Amino acid sequence: MTGPILTRREDGILEVTIDRPKANAIDLKTSRVMGEIFREFRDDPVLRVAIVTGAGEKFFCPGWDLKAAADGDAVDGDYGVGGFGGIQELRDLNKPIIAAVNGICCGGGLEIALSTDIILAAEHATFALPEIRSGTVADAASIKLPKRIPYHIAMDMLLTGRWLDVTEANRWGFVNEILPANRLMERAWELARLLESGPPLVYAAIKEVVREAEGRDFQTTMNKITRRQFKTVDILYSSEDQFEGARAFAEKRHPVWKGR
Repeated sequence: MTGPILTRREDGILEVTIDRPKANAIDLKTSRVMGEIFREFRDDPVLRVAIVTGAGEKFFCPGWDLKAAADGDAVDGDYGVGGFGGIQELRDLNKPIIAAVNGICCGGGLEIALSTDIILAAEHATFALPEIRSGTVADAASIKLPKRIPYHIAMDMLLTGRWLDVTEANRWGFVNEILPANRLMERAWELARLLESGPPLVYAAIKEVVREAEGRDFQTTMNKITRRQFKTVDILYSSEDQFEGARAFAEKRHPVWKGR
């Protein structure tokens, strides 16, 4: 695909690259394109893992395109399926997504990274929520970030808009690995291939349970699991893969996952 979003597909892995010079900012049209791409990823039974990154070496994504906003894009306009960036509001997105942060990651770009499952970052990556300086609210980050890192650090970022280097981001726990820039995508693909080889039905159950547990107490969530009230858990417990995992363990061999 050419245009604002580039895609690369290899076996069960989809790489999605934001490519909007000069900064990879996202306008309404780009957001809608991303939503369609990630919806197709969600619904394609062959695809198992996605990587999202930015083109070039300077910007991952600075979020909302303020120039497009000045030209008429409404901040509360139609971002398309999945909301801003296509993933943070996409329902039933139960496949692993890796963010490969190759540079500046701020505003809505940081919200996209927070919507993934694993964040890898280049050594020169930086992070911020500068919305406060433009008189608006980092809405998704205000919901997610205080649940991911210490409350006072999250509020510091939200209230001041200050920048974090990759070392501090890693220290507070929202970056999994720091890598040399020339190793970032290589490592992202290594990790994607590892996840591709794993049990997709288990990944789906993990993602649904983790997502739903955010708003529930422990016992309520456990009761839903044991009563098979999560769709993904119910599918898993009745699947061929569930029995294959047990057989492979007993036979001391690697399991062959079929996703059914």
